[in-house]
Amino acid sequence: MKFLIAGAGAIGAYLGACMHRVGEDVTLFARGPHLRAMQADGVRVLSAEGDFEARPKVIGTLEGAGSFDVIILGVKAHSLAHLVPHLMPLISDATTVVSTENGIPWWYFQLGAGEFSGLTLERVDPGGVIGKSIDPHRVVGSLVYLATEVVEPGVVRHTEGNRISLGEPDGTRSERSGLISESLAEAGFKCPVTTRIRTEIWVKILGNVAFNPISALTRATVVQMVRDPDVSALVRKIMTEVEAVANKLGIELPISIEKRIAGAEKVGEHRTSMLQDLEAGRPFELEPVVGAVLEIGERLGVPMPGTQAVYACTKLLERATVKTR
Repeated sequence: MKFLIAGAGAIGAYLGACMHRVGEDVTLFARGPHLRAMQADGVRVLSAEGDFEARPKVIGTLEGAGSFDVIILGVKAHSLAHLVPHLMPLISDATTVVSTENGIPWWYFQLGAGEFSGLTLERVDPGGVIGKSIDPHRVVGSLVYLATEVVEPGVVRHTEGNRISLGEPDGTRSERSGLISESLAEAGFKCPVTTRIRTEIWVKILGNVAFNPISALTRATVVQMVRDPDVSALVRKIMTEVEAVANKLGIELPISIEKRIAGAEKVGEHRTSMLQDLEAGRPFELEPVVGAVLEIGERLGVPMPGTQAVYACTKLLERATVKTR
């Protein structure tokens, strides 16, 4: 299969390097100094599992890139609306689009949402641009469990994790999901195909809504937040509110809040993606991760005072620190 990773930042570049190393036909789309460094010297991966270098094809424009069997969306959720129009010429009748974004994905209420089908979230897809552009039947959802960061242009550090879950939005099993899973497994990833991608999304959101904004506000790593009594109490409060929203949608989480926190502690001295964005002066993934859950909570009548307070403070921090938008 022919893959495009549209947005080869920390996760995308690492994913592309691993895939290229085993002979997969993969192209990376990137911008700025990271693009130029990868075009000149390839991708250098630093990992406890062994450092390596790879030289996949790297492009800085999508114009004339051709068509692809699989397009993996590697950009942050708030950048999707700007990227999608440039992707449309690359999508053929046979193309599958794999979403990897944190938070509530734009397709969540398009397929398989039962009584909530058709619900639109402005904080995820303002004006419905993404949903109108990408046919939801082309989408395979995914959840990425990798701790990575770009330590300098063209150099990615992989700290922890190698699992990528795949799932059809309507909860069915498909041949395409199986084929993508096989390719990723060949590249060294644990890549299960699940019929419960919606439930797994909420398990991940449970941690992201709590840890990501608090890390930006405090500059703390995951383990520092977990081991601080006052902060860990706030984490539990936020997780309790998020779980209540999931329950209103008919989602029963298969893991307790205590186990979710214990699992996060094992990640260790990891700086969340939101903290990394803060330090780099980039916009935060605040709306799709936190704002979207608040939006759902408001519509369903679920009070979320702890989440709302942290969201408001983080939003102000973003306004004060982000260099460009």
